[in-house]
Amino acid sequence: MNELLLDLFSHQAWADAEHWKALEAHPCALADDAIRKRLHHIYEAQRAFLLIAQKIKLDRSEFGKTYDMPVLKDLIKLNHDKGAEFLKNATDEQLKEIVTIPWFKDPPISITIEQALTQAAMHSHYHRGQNAMRLRELGGNPPLTDLIFWYWNGVR
Repeated sequence: MNELLLDLFSHQAWADAEHWKALEAHPCALADDAIRKRLHHIYEAQRAFLLIAQKIKLDRSEFGKTYDMPVLKDLIKLNHDKGAEFLKNATDEQLKEIVTIPWFKDPPISITIEQALTQAAMHSHYHRGQNAMRLRELGGNPPLTDLIFWYWNGVR
């Protein structure tokens, strides 16, 4: 079991929840088009990488949908729960298995499941940072969600 990957996924769930609290405390943020689009993208990226890790074929028809914010929040939490369950049961050998990321075509890319899930966590962190900046521009107060802050405060 990869402890760092477990930490990254646990941190991701906590950081996403903290951002949702901050966005909900500043209602105009959830109505902001840039934030809404990134929240949808975060959901889709997390879902896609988890499906790839689980070796479940991606159904493109379920991507690109727009959800109401409460529904999207629940879907993201469900992704986190499924990710935690997957990682709890994944073996080191399973995490080393190779998967192909289907949206990279020329050239294609094949990486380990561990690398794919690490990418999902890092990609989400990147977009949370963008949403934090936008929230501040809208007059809101973004939470501090750095991984080191999570470790320091014993949230882990």
